[in-house]
Amino acid sequence: MKQTHASEGNLSSFASDTESISMGALSVVLMGPDPAGRQRMTKALSGPQATVVQVYSGYPEVDELSDLIKRDYDVALVHLDPDPEAALDVIETLCAGNKHLTVMVYSAREDAQLVVRCMRAGAREFLTDPLVANAVSEALVRAAVRREEVRRKTVSIGRLLVFSGAKGGVGVTTVASNFAVALAEHAKVALVDLDMELGDAALTLGVSAPFTCLDALNNPRRLDGDLLAGLLTKHSSGLSVLAGPDTIPASQPNKEGLSRLLHVARENFEYVVVDTGSNSIGLYDALFDAATTVYLVSQVSVPDLRNANRFITRYFSGLGREKLQIVLNRYLARNMEIDEASITKALTQPAKWKVPNDYASAQRAQNTGIAIALEKNPMARVLGQMAEDACGEVARPAKKKRFGLFS
Repeated sequence: MKQTHASEGNLSSFASDTESISMGALSVVLMGPDPAGRQRMTKALSGPQATVVQVYSGYPEVDELSDLIKRDYDVALVHLDPDPEAALDVIETLCAGNKHLTVMVYSAREDAQLVVRCMRAGAREFLTDPLVANAVSEALVRAAVRREEVRRKTVSIGRLLVFSGAKGGVGVTTVASNFAVALAEHAKVALVDLDMELGDAALTLGVSAPFTCLDALNNPRRLDGDLLAGLLTKHSSGLSVLAGPDTIPASQPNKEGLSRLLHVARENFEYVVVDTGSNSIGLYDALFDAATTVYLVSQVSVPDLRNANRFITRYFSGLGREKLQIVLNRYLARNMEIDEASITKALTQPAKWKVPNDYASAQRAQNTGIAIALEKNPMARVLGQMAEDACGEVARPAKKKRFGLFS
């Protein structure tokens, strides 16, 4: 198979791949056995909208297609007429292998069934030969719009921050929900309560939620950004909350529903905070695999540390350890029963965060629905530092007290 990089006929004047993309022009690959057909395609693409970066003097073989699929090209223009069946095989392979590539077909045949077959194979444009300048230009505009949409989604996919506990009662929901409130000060954030049995993140933040995560999980094929927006409840901080179920569901959500929910949420928010509680074991593998960061919440006691060790060994003994951060909740610095060395040994790594024990503030927040993160107390300070760390900001150091003659 002969292939050239913009070197056939008058293609030598075209710029390189990188230059064309940086200029905003679409990078185009031409393919087809007919030299005259390739020349007509070249002439139709001679404006500023596109740059031909590669030419195939036929239909690429399997190995060549594999290489082509890996490249970040915008458009593949395939001449259908010389061998429609071979062209259809190429179209189907390209479309299946590279979802970002816009495949266009051009043909002199007026065959409605052939057009349908091309579209089913994944082609997005069917251009008639002889090529009309306006038709080509309009097709390139649509391809450019699609390219920008793909890039936008790729660039803006949100970070997934998962909070979990190795044991019930360690305060996962308190930490996760208040962390989300603190993070909402810096970015667009959604809090998803996936504790399917006893989730109460909405209650913790004092919001009344008419819809829950079950409404999203039970309709994965219908779920999109608009539907998700209608299911979310807004907190006064700007945080969007998808509440846990009001009743204990008969079964756990399937992976399709969970994957779709997280994908749509990450498309629409910079950060998605997930509260798994300690009652969503069936979801752990999928969640931890997709997560940007996993926060394991524990307390300093023999049972808590033992369970945390088992949790880490099960889910983070190999790859993925770098995404794990350990949060010690209700931490008492003066608790000398278990020293730091023993805590680190049990957790297999140092705890990154220590949320101080402030029973009065936590109890008041639960009873009033006012988020701890919105108040000024030691817990709020640590949660704020966690949020700053998550979004890449430098955490503000705690102010040192000054002592003077009159202090």
